[in-house]
Amino acid sequence: MLRPSPLLPDSLRRPLVGAFFALVAVLGILLHRDYGLSWDEQLDRLNGIISVKYVALRLAPELARRQENFAAIPDMRQNEDVDHGVIFQMPLVVLEKLVGADDPREVYFLRHLVTFFTVAAGIYAFYRLARRRFRSWLLGLLGAGLLLLSPRLFAEAFYNYKDLVFLAFFTGAIYSLTRLLRRPSWRWALTHALLSGAALDVRTMGVLLVGFTVFFAGLELLYRPAIRKPLLLALALYLPVTAAVVVAGWPYLWENPLGHFLAAFQSFSRYRSDMLVQYWGQQISVRHLPWHYAPVWLLITTPVAYTLLFLVGLGTLGYTLVQQPGRWLRTRTGRQDLLFAVWFFAPLTAIILLHSVVYDGWRHLYFIYPAFVLLALRGVAAGVAWQARPGSKRWLGAALLLAVAGDLLHSGYRIARDHPYQNVYFSFLPGPVAERLFERDYWGLSGRQGLEWILAHDSSAHVTVGTDARSALVLHNNHLLLPPAERRRLVLTSAAQARYFLTTYRWHPGSYPASYGPEVYSIRVGGVKILSVFRRP
Repeated sequence: MLRPSPLLPDSLRRPLVGAFFALVAVLGILLHRDYGLSWDEQLDRLNGIISVKYVALRLAPELARRQENFAAIPDMRQNEDVDHGVIFQMPLVVLEKLVGADDPREVYFLRHLVTFFTVAAGIYAFYRLARRRFRSWLLGLLGAGLLLLSPRLFAEAFYNYKDLVFLAFFTGAIYSLTRLLRRPSWRWALTHALLSGAALDVRTMGVLLVGFTVFFAGLELLYRPAIRKPLLLALALYLPVTAAVVVAGWPYLWENPLGHFLAAFQSFSRYRSDMLVQYWGQQISVRHLPWHYAPVWLLITTPVAYTLLFLVGLGTLGYTLVQQPGRWLRTRTGRQDLLFAVWFFAPLTAIILLHSVVYDGWRHLYFIYPAFVLLALRGVAAGVAWQARPGSKRWLGAALLLAVAGDLLHSGYRIARDHPYQNVYFSFLPGPVAERLFERDYWGLSGRQGLEWILAHDSSAHVTVGTDARSALVLHNNHLLLPPAERRRLVLTSAAQARYFLTTYRWHPGSYPASYGPEVYSIRVGGVKILSVFRRP
């Protein structure tokens, strides 16, 4: 096993780790009000509200019917998003009521803060996972830093209720799996079941956790006969409790658990809309994306040094496998490394082979990114080991460590410079190239700043704003984050009737003709134009 030399005394572990996660919490508190309202947030919230109504009608029907706006809330059978789990959304709806958040502006700021703290908990689980694998709290902390300082994920940690929350739950479940396999007990079986069920309720891809658990428990049973009985008992507890958590946290499943779950799972590969995405300079249907769509997006949006370290880590893993094919799986670290490799490659391979529908970059695969970072940490460990040796490997190790330090600093700089649009980060593509070839602000976050600029520069009592018909949700969502007085001044209308035309270029990547009027405002991030405001003739 690659193990770096201790660079800092263990006495500094608690204060440094505590300071790191305290800083993460402070960042969340300071920054959560800066982001716009993303494309899916209103629909996700409505999904939670519908499910809360469904539960309330079964637990306290008379009390439920007396609630304000009860009749306006659709029933479960009218919900088009029933195939999205609500184990995260329902508690958020209840929390809104408990804290008295009535205005949409405060509601969504609260949701952004809770989402970020949930992702931060996932980063902490990753720290514990990496620390145990490498037996180094410093490497664990570095891994947590690599996760935090990944620009796109940093931004989406505030508003991506599905993919980043799924990443957090999935990472926590992998950590609990490693603890369960190491020392089987009913406590870790229950913990792992709760986290697996929660992950499954956020995204049905969480079913991979059940497969991982059974497969890697089988390896432990093969190589560690002494723990067979407690591990089999733990599995006997894990499987039914996981199923119970999935059903309990997803009211849509209550009436027909297996049938509704299978329908939701199948919908992952049969997207309801024939939506177009911008990929390599062309508008392509999500139903006909090439196999390399997700890998290319991963490459162009991940810091270059992270990718280099990942390749080094993967190379050292392959070298170990070739050198010790018989002994590798007999070691605990060997089986853990196999788990991390499967965590990364299995979902990516499945997406490619099954032609599953993905869009908006590789966000549906964000949950494999912690495994990517774990393999990158193996590259860091190799660099530390090489740096301690004489000869050419020493210089190679030093170069690797300098690369990771430099890219960490650069990623932190880009996060600060591009705030709050880190979601448009491209690692090595020049701005004009990225703008022409790939999608930009597909979340529509920049719409908020565009509306704020229009209202700040037009003192009319009523200001009319329009956009492309397919992008109307960008304006509707982001106007909810305006202060109430400014919200009342804004009139959202068609592009033909509007005084101002706002675009985020999602389905119109090209330039607009002069008939739209002069461009009076724009936002560029890293050379990529993500928003324009035109004053209509």
